[in-house]
Amino acid sequence: MFSSTKLAINYAIFALIATAANIGAQDLVIRTYSGAFDILASVVVGTGVGLVVKYILDKRYIFRFRARSVAHDTQTFALYTVMGLATTVIFWGFEFGFQYIFETKEMRYLGGVIGLAIGYLTKYHLDKRYVFRTEAV
Repeated sequence: MFSSTKLAINYAIFALIATAANIGAQDLVIRTYSGAFDILASVVVGTGVGLVVKYILDKRYIFRFRARSVAHDTQTFALYTVMGLATTVIFWGFEFGFQYIFETKEMRYLGGVIGLAIGYLTKYHLDKRYVFRTEAV
């Protein structure tokens, strides 16, 4: 079993990996698409990429969760996604807020990183309590 310190360090590392995947995907979209909805498209794609990366890492290494079936894993991912909606509002609020205030991609990304950090801390507690709880089956 993880000590709480080791768990916190691993969770932080995985949050950084998911954050890098998110921001990297956003940057890739911005570099390849320059239409009317470029920022919105980049944030949506980045959020999706970060969500999948974080789910895989959390499921396996943080919560040591094993789904009983593909259907159970799909249901767990759906619940994980629902729990992420509130934290996504935090993340997007910071990212779009920084874009509105500073009007640069660097500051938008900084807002995204700050929002993701706050969101991931909140999400850990939601996931522990509601998504990956151990229960008798």
